[in-house]
Amino acid sequence: MALTQKQTRWLLLTPAGLWYAALLLLPLAVVLIFSFGERNAVGGYAPGFTFEQYANLPARFAAFRNTMTLAPLGTLAALLIAYPLAYFLAVKVSSRWKTTLLVLVIVPFWTSILIRSYAWIFLLGGRGIPALFDWVGIEGVRLINTPFAVLIGIVYGYLPLMVFPIYVALEKLDKQLLEAAADLGTPPWRSFLQITLPLSMPGVLTGTMLVFILLMGEFLIPAILGGGKVFFVGNALVDLFLQSRNWAFGSAVAVALVVIMLIVVTLYGRLARRFSVGRDDVGLM
Repeated sequence: MALTQKQTRWLLLTPAGLWYAALLLLPLAVVLIFSFGERNAVGGYAPGFTFEQYANLPARFAAFRNTMTLAPLGTLAALLIAYPLAYFLAVKVSSRWKTTLLVLVIVPFWTSILIRSYAWIFLLGGRGIPALFDWVGIEGVRLINTPFAVLIGIVYGYLPLMVFPIYVALEKLDKQLLEAAADLGTPPWRSFLQITLPLSMPGVLTGTMLVFILLMGEFLIPAILGGGKVFFVGNALVDLFLQSRNWAFGSAVAVALVVIMLIVVTLYGRLARRFSVGRDDVGLM
């Protein structure tokens, strides 16, 4: 007996749906259940139903504050650096050198983020950039173990993830539109604002959300470049699960982080759709 179109669709979606439920929904459900439990006397999880863990969330306010401050700032900084670079690679560079330069952008990913972060310890430490400031007469500059050091590390670490979505969007840009605008006497800055930037926004939105989501769960860079003074929520989770072994409280912190991310992503998606509609309306005028 032949399958109907609806049955075929469900048959094709079932394997992916089972993997999604097993690898994403089930772990989230376990974390949610743990968040209402208690800490065992010897550490770990003890069954229960209490909101005590959520009531203790203000104890990790500093971690949430740092994450919600440095993650957006790092995303914005990466965007401001990545967009000119992606524009240069997609529009200005000849095809002869394009592949080579793209490889150079991705080369840092061939090395562990741990090694790259330790390299920044030297650059931002007393014998690195601060030593240059001392040499020119500016003394007392401290960069390592500060929020600025963490910001530098996350921008450097996640920059390629911002560059490539923007590059792909700009690579698809019809150059004839820019040539037509130039023939009509449109200034370059206006062509950029009215043609290049709107058409590259899908790449900007993709890169921004990709980097932001990853930064919300970052823990390695703050641990290395923050020196234990700049905590992210990821660092708090490592401490709660692996050191203090308070799985219930750690689960509550994880659930709170997921909720915050869902709210931010939802608002971001609505703004993106509004921008897309507005852009289409402008294009039709």
